[in-house]
Amino acid sequence: MKISIQVQIKQHRRISTSRSPLFDNETETGEDVIDDQDTMVGNVTNLQVLPPYHYGPAEKGHLCFDAAFESGNLGRVSPVSDEEFDLFIRPDTCNARYRVWFYFSVSNMLKGQRVIFNIVNFSKTKSLFREGMTPVVKSASRPKWQRLPSKQCFYYRSPRKQGEYIFTFPFVFDVDELYYFAYCFPYTYTELQAYLDVLESQNLPYLRRELLGVSVQQRRLDLLTISHPANLADHVQQRVVFFTARVHPGETPASFICHGVIQFLVSQHSLAILLRKYIVFKIVPILNPDGVYLGNYRCSLMGYDLNRQWTDPSPWAHPTLHTTKSLLTSLDTSQNVDLDFYVDIHAHSTLMNAFMFGNTFDEGSRVEQQSVFPKLLSMNVEDFSMGNTCFNRDQIKSGTSRR
Repeated sequence: MKISIQVQIKQHRRISTSRSPLFDNETETGEDVIDDQDTMVGNVTNLQVLPPYHYGPAEKGHLCFDAAFESGNLGRVSPVSDEEFDLFIRPDTCNARYRVWFYFSVSNMLKGQRVIFNIVNFSKTKSLFREGMTPVVKSASRPKWQRLPSKQCFYYRSPRKQGEYIFTFPFVFDVDELYYFAYCFPYTYTELQAYLDVLESQNLPYLRRELLGVSVQQRRLDLLTISHPANLADHVQQRVVFFTARVHPGETPASFICHGVIQFLVSQHSLAILLRKYIVFKIVPILNPDGVYLGNYRCSLMGYDLNRQWTDPSPWAHPTLHTTKSLLTSLDTSQNVDLDFYVDIHAHSTLMNAFMFGNTFDEGSRVEQQSVFPKLLSMNVEDFSMGNTCFNRDQIKSGTSRR
């Protein structure tokens, strides 16, 4: 069973440019291409953008764009005028099909400078931008992420871009300092590692952190086990609930939900204590650490949508899935373990509220068993949608974790 959680994303120019060597992407082909110049290799790195027809050195007010940092994504910037800029999302590494997540910084502005940013090459036309979702922004002196006002954001078909959907928002830099913009609230691999380090340092008797495996780029695949120590003794029958999250890097709300689950289960809340007494919780917080680190939207370093590889994951191409599936299989076949529940946490780019996706079964007992949890959620969680909850066997979801 799977729960999906949704918050609620030819010109004359002269540009001084540098790019990050971390990425090597294919050229986008097919009907999603915005124009024949939509070829991007890596993120922009301290890209000083000069206005059209400007000659001479860069000046104060000539914006500097950068995305060469963890989870950053911005592939190209084209000035339309002195105040307006077309911004191009870098495709996922080794897979030019996906262009949704963006995360970049801007500096070298004048106090009070007004600009218009156009995100022009989304690979998906359906978006929660239609429903009022807006990007987030923070700055050096205001480090808390805030959403841009919905009345100042516009998602529309642009005649200037052959009818393609673009997202436009104006912005006023009220202070001369470093600003960050993102598709949604970022949650990085490093943030997770810092949080787990803090938890581990507390030496909680009911928390165990293990290195389950490593990614292609040798990043940690962490496994947390949370339960009363008596439940982990040899030959004790265990009832296990297994959580995974962030198989799709751009679905950052999944990490915030998983973070909240961990935070609650290790707390001294009476319900958390009761749950630890009877249940063994196993949690893999980030299934795709390379994709998260590199700023991809859906794919791994090698360009795979990992949530279509669960049927036969490769130990070299999909090592995090291979290791996780091996653990799940061993738990499911163990005589001392009842694997009661598996929850894979996602976020959705077009649907609001919380909801669940699951399978259909011929056995009536399994149908009834998996129907209980969404029913309980609908009775106790205001934002849970039974209308968006569905159970099916459609082939398009073949290879997903719930299959």
